[in-house]
Amino acid sequence: MAANPDSTVSHCLAQAVAQLPAEDGRHVAELLLGHALQRDRAWLFAHARDPMPTDAWTEFNSLLARRIAGEPVAYLLGRRGFWTLDLEVTPATLIPRPDTERLVELALQRLPIDHAVRVADLGTGSGAIALAIASERPLAEVIATDASAAALEVARTNAAANELARVHFRLGSWWQPLAGERFDLVASNPPYIAAGDPHLSQGDLRHEPASALASGVDGLDDIRAIIAAAPRHLHGDGWLLLEHGHDQGAAVRELLGEVGFIEVATEQDLEHRDRVTLGCWPG
Repeated sequence: MAANPDSTVSHCLAQAVAQLPAEDGRHVAELLLGHALQRDRAWLFAHARDPMPTDAWTEFNSLLARRIAGEPVAYLLGRRGFWTLDLEVTPATLIPRPDTERLVELALQRLPIDHAVRVADLGTGSGAIALAIASERPLAEVIATDASAAALEVARTNAAANELARVHFRLGSWWQPLAGERFDLVASNPPYIAAGDPHLSQGDLRHEPASALASGVDGLDDIRAIIAAAPRHLHGDGWLLLEHGHDQGAAVRELLGEVGFIEVATEQDLEHRDRVTLGCWPG
């Protein structure tokens, strides 16, 4: 690789930090520069005075411009860590977020480790929830659904990369590809933002698939559809767990209660915000 004579590694990093928001500019700049160079953070510091290779310099500047324009870092890198997994992400999938790990924790608390169970992940996207559960419960059969063929292809790639062979993928909206099947636990992080919410036109959300974010005037249309059909797909004493917005816990509890779920409760995330509401289908 030819070197760029005008820039060292540290110079490129400093220029990028100056152009990015102060709260995470350094971290983002290091991620983008490391990606362009195919090196880790320690290498950047050990080789701070090295000249930047021309091709890496060009790629880094392209990545930096895209980030300044608002494109999510996860899409720029094509990767996002979730649970203990490293996942491929693309603009066809929602970016996995740490808040959703709370849903995984709550699911694992209700899944035995020593015998087979059936689990479904509705609207799997990158496969984050399904694969995290499968990685911790090797005897579980996990079925992951999504209405997007492109998203399912990403999820399949992630399953193969993480050697999780007991996860199976079905194309279709919510319960549609699961006709006649019942599960011990069903988890979902469905769209739950109100269609007119101004946040949809801000930040990373501008670049994520709208179909994975918004759901009707109050954000609850998909949650209603999932809850309404859930009794036909759960074994007795089976659990339904739903991620939702911080101000939707009471509404989701009411919806679960209306169709007959018991042990209904809302659990909070690490920021002490309502994040997951769950209920048990009586046996």
